[in-house]
Amino acid sequence: MLVSRLRAAAHALFPPRGEEKKSKVEAKRHAGLSLPSQVAGDAGAPCGIVCAVRRLALIVNPAAGGGRPARALAQVQAALRGLGLEQRFEYTSSLEHARELALAAVGAGEVAVAFGGDGLIGAVAGALKHSEGVMGVLPGGRGNDLCRVLGIPSKPVAACSVLASGVERPLDLGEAGRRTFAGIASCGFDSLVNRIANESTVVHGSPVYAYALLRALPSWKAAGFEVTLDGSMTRRFTGYSVAAANSKQFGGGMRLAPAASLTDGLLDVVIIEDMPKLRFLRLAPTVFAGRHVGYRGVEVIRGREVRIESAQPFTLYADGEAIAELPVTVRVLPAAVRVIMPR
Repeated sequence: MLVSRLRAAAHALFPPRGEEKKSKVEAKRHAGLSLPSQVAGDAGAPCGIVCAVRRLALIVNPAAGGGRPARALAQVQAALRGLGLEQRFEYTSSLEHARELALAAVGAGEVAVAFGGDGLIGAVAGALKHSEGVMGVLPGGRGNDLCRVLGIPSKPVAACSVLASGVERPLDLGEAGRRTFAGIASCGFDSLVNRIANESTVVHGSPVYAYALLRALPSWKAAGFEVTLDGSMTRRFTGYSVAAANSKQFGGGMRLAPAASLTDGLLDVVIIEDMPKLRFLRLAPTVFAGRHVGYRGVEVIRGREVRIESAQPFTLYADGEAIAELPVTVRVLPAAVRVIMPR
């Protein structure tokens, strides 16, 4: 019975093409407006610095997004040349290699441009944290959630204009152990969903996360968590997941922490308590609009640091990558990296 109802609910997670296009337009509209105005309006936030970008080092993950960056590279290079930008590129063989390339680029006086998914962006940003280095971003992954939040165009060629005329602004990063991330770190049910999504060969692109949710839910059993905020307030509960959000969204447009800011020096910690699976399934589509935070069983608390523990051995995922094992402490790194974004 549960499996049949899950299939029936797939319509909400996989909308017809017309509805999907509408939701993408709406997401793009919100993404394009949210962060630039938010940065400009944050009290005490530094003013944007107009970027006179002339020398770029493209750090390309050829496997991201089903090979999207490799296919688009020639067009991207042509667009950059047309904008009068000097550029070169190197393919990455791993996230560690990407970090090395980013450091080498900055050492040569170049802007390190992450051309891949959110995992690559997090790796490059982590390499440049607390330095004078500047990072650029070209969308090339499955979800491209940071690009959506920053208002960077979803097409790589269109996004080249941001590298030419954008401004530099300092953004926060998240850190778990020795790994940094730009978006949202989560565990619990999300650990299982991320693993299935990363292993999937059936569904590609943003819908892979909805597919993974439907695959993971029937066998899921609620877990016990202990969450300690800023070393003082401790919250114990049984439920689905805990997420430490530096940015608003993940998973290809899911606005898990709709009030999170990349410039406030805080993490939005999202707790999803236990509930019947069918209720959880009905709740899932509301995440794309951020309406889930108004429902019973969902709680958001804020702090600079959160300690997450569980009796079960969950992996913490961020930006689509496995970054740590529980127990883990996640903290925010305020104004840690300079990123080129639309004016």
